[in-house]
Amino acid sequence: MEGGGGNSKGSGLGGLFGAGGAGGPGYSHADLAGVPLTGMSPLSPYLNVDPRYLIQDTDEFILPTGANKTRGRFELAFFTIGGCCMTGAAFGALNGLRLGLKETHSMAWSKPRNVQILNMVTRQGALWANTLGSLALLYSAFGVIIEKTRGAEDDLNTVAAGTMTGMLYKCTGGVRGIARGGLAGLMLTGLYALYNNWEHMKGSVQRQSL
Repeated sequence: MEGGGGNSKGSGLGGLFGAGGAGGPGYSHADLAGVPLTGMSPLSPYLNVDPRYLIQDTDEFILPTGANKTRGRFELAFFTIGGCCMTGAAFGALNGLRLGLKETHSMAWSKPRNVQILNMVTRQGALWANTLGSLALLYSAFGVIIEKTRGAEDDLNTVAAGTMTGMLYKCTGGVRGIARGGLAGLMLTGLYALYNNWEHMKGSVQRQSL
């Protein structure tokens, strides 16, 4: 009786969980391999989630309506000004060190010479940082104004902002100084625009040659 109860209990659990018992039908993996899963999506055995829902076809960030995917000139102005100030300070410090060593080459290494070199480094660093920072400020301001006026962002804004920056920076030198400053700004921003579009221009030339 006890053995029969054990068998009936085992067969009942086997039928409940689909295990192959004495009276229950047993299904192997080979038998279940060909059974079509109609209406069921493939699930990951590790996540138990449909992998199709994990594929991101849209952008990672949600942008406000009408916002651009790239940063505008106003957002880049702070980075441009700060970067130019730091670059000018570093270049000026190196130039000041060179000038200080050159002017004090006849002096022995002593405290007066070190103080003179340090003064030259700080003076040149502040001068170059102020110069490049002022140019970056003018360039960014003109770029933002031109962009808002035209309602478009392209390389024409870059060239125009650079030209106007050079003209305004050299306005104290008269007409000739304004012309030289505008020409210098035009050349620098023109080369920058050419560098940014070099790959596109090269691809266009290759397609035309084919």
